[in-house]
Amino acid sequence: MATPNVTMSKFGYPASVIAETACWSVQVRPAQATLGALVLVCKEPAATFSDISAQAHAEMKPLVEQIECCLKKAFAYDKINWLMLMMVDPDVHFHVLPRYAGPRAFGGLDFTDPGWPAAPNIGFNPPLGPTTLADLAAHLKRVWAEAA
Repeated sequence: MATPNVTMSKFGYPASVIAETACWSVQVRPAQATLGALVLVCKEPAATFSDISAQAHAEMKPLVEQIECCLKKAFAYDKINWLMLMMVDPDVHFHVLPRYAGPRAFGGLDFTDPGWPAAPNIGFNPPLGPTTLADLAAHLKRVWAEAA
């Protein structure tokens, strides 16, 4: 595990980690705006996308492919949105939001996508059980390993 930057820490590092590379951390997003919402956080000291290294750019393509494969296998999303907002959290990162036309279930809870079919409602934060995020992280780690 790396020494986390501010953004990695905000999103629950290290407990939320699904996978890591030298330059990136894939983490479960604590606010599950949609089921399986993740963040892809650059570990480098980069405040703008153009500041990331060539190595970080090179690592992105296989990570994007692996993230999309993992989430498709885990929850059969209908669409996927990659948002780079960077208005609050200082480090380069993407919010990865699987999108669903209908409800999905996980951990005894039903999840909806209140923004479907328009823009995602990233402020939506459904109440989760006390172990839901940990269970979700464990589930996605298993699917990630199977899909690798």
